[in-house]
Amino acid sequence: DGLQAVFSTGILGALILTIIGSITWQIVASTFPQAFLGNPLTYILLRVCLFVHTIGICSSAWVLAEIYKKTAGLQKDSVYIGTREERKMMRMPDQSIKIRITPGHIIKLPAFAEKTTQSADIQKDIALKH
Repeated sequence: DGLQAVFSTGILGALILTIIGSITWQIVASTFPQAFLGNPLTYILLRVCLFVHTIGICSSAWVLAEIYKKTAGLQKDSVYIGTREERKMMRMPDQSIKIRITPGHIIKLPAFAEKTTQSADIQKDIALKH
């Protein structure tokens, strides 16, 4: 009865399909690469797969983001902070002009203490040990 419950879930069928549908073709392609890649059908399927990958229709992140957007009630940034023209009229310049960040350089966060008392104590302890 317990074994029938496992068979009823469909996991066994998914496992067999994965083995036959995926791994078998990988073994054939690695064993006979020239014959596999020389097949015109393989080239067409490869181009179709690359096209689908390029447009991103199968990316799960898009689906998850859309679900979160609907459930959280998120809207475009212009609803919250206004368009660039509206911010310019209210004399709210874009902050990106002031931020000078280059790759590999760590920036200090605003209102972040240089040294806290705890880090100063740790540094004194390290200096005493040496």
